[in-house]
Amino acid sequence: MGEAAEAVDLLVIGSGPGGYPAALRAAELGRSVVLVDDGEIGGVCLNVGCIPSKLLIESAEALATTRRLASSPPEVDLAGWQDHRATAVKGLTDGVAGMLKRARVEVVKGRARFTSRSRVAIERPDEPATFLEFRDAIIATGSRPVQIPVLPYDGRRVVDSTGILALETLPERLVVVGAGYIGIELATAYAKLGSTVTVIEAKDRLLPEMDASFARPVARKLSELGVTVRTGCLVTGIDDAGLRYRAGDAASEESTEPADVVLVAAGRRPNTDDLGLDSARIAVDEAGRIPVESNRIVRGTRIAAIGDVTAGPMLAHKATAEGIIAAEALSGKRVAFDPTVIPLVVFSDPEIGSVGHTEESAREAGITAEARTLPVTALGRAATIGARHGFTRMVVDTERDAVIGVHICGPHASELISEGALAVEMAAAPGDLTGTIHPHPTFSEALHDVAEQFAVH
Repeated sequence: MGEAAEAVDLLVIGSGPGGYPAALRAAELGRSVVLVDDGEIGGVCLNVGCIPSKLLIESAEALATTRRLASSPPEVDLAGWQDHRATAVKGLTDGVAGMLKRARVEVVKGRARFTSRSRVAIERPDEPATFLEFRDAIIATGSRPVQIPVLPYDGRRVVDSTGILALETLPERLVVVGAGYIGIELATAYAKLGSTVTVIEAKDRLLPEMDASFARPVARKLSELGVTVRTGCLVTGIDDAGLRYRAGDAASEESTEPADVVLVAAGRRPNTDDLGLDSARIAVDEAGRIPVESNRIVRGTRIAAIGDVTAGPMLAHKATAEGIIAAEALSGKRVAFDPTVIPLVVFSDPEIGSVGHTEESAREAGITAEARTLPVTALGRAATIGARHGFTRMVVDTERDAVIGVHICGPHASELISEGALAVEMAAAPGDLTGTIHPHPTFSEALHDVAEQFAVH
């Protein structure tokens, strides 16, 4: 091509929760690694996604608790919270940058675009492109929010999940478009902060991609928080009066929901359309995802892809696990990404943790399965904090006497689901859980108690 290119042993494109663990693992295996990203170290998750959103959720819950207990309720200070967020994020990004430096991973700022199967151009604003010739590469470019054509982002009144976390004043009226996990998490947080929140969803219920049993306790809590949920609605636009939508079908009468801020939380799409994949002769599917082998390598190449640019749930922990597999595979190890389950978590109120089969999906797969459910109110720990909504459900393959699914809706479900994931991965019997002493009074006892129900039937 005529351009001078620097030789690179292993190139990682993207420094998010998939990219930086991949870079660290490759360096640990003796590879000379270059990590390229045009954003901040840590990617979306650490800087403007997972970490800031959970920080907001925790802050909102703390404020709501204080308001219940204090004689003089505190005011919301989102501008001050932004300082708190910046400090927390910087501590984590500095930690990641330190690990990369100690591992001798070279970090390059810029946007990588393939020019062939073994070369990328690194583009920076107002600078000529430079080129890297690599032996192996890992694509870890993540995803971005889906845009709705009738609701163009302006960063002020119409925002995405990044924009809503950057607000310095609390919107009096917030409308959330999309009742998936991102929309529900942020709707809950802002309701606790004091906004009047309305959720607009095109499908017939909230959390439409999850089992319906999760939606009911979450809907009850949202109602208690004063959140209005409108399902089966088609958004048609926005004007000075508010968000316009039609309930039912396109022929129905148009309605308006007053809104100071509209959050569009309609899903995410993989960042593969601006990578020059055609030049690398890498095809994507109809959703923009890169097909990969079990070791995460694109067939016929020395290029791997991980995280949100591949099939499967768009989850940070999936990307991390895939990144390690990809680094090992490209370094000559015989490995495969083959988890029995990947835990799904929603930081709603109550929280949701889900792993493995539901009773319905097990039967559809031809498995002889039974499910047992324990309401959260059966736990002594629930009484101590006034938890009233939620459950723990276990699904067991009765022929193998093996746990194949665990589903938790309640306080700390995001932490508790790891025990369920371990049980499914190990094909543990319910008796293995009942034979494990769980501390009292805790929410973890639910896993013991629901497993015990299989022993008496």
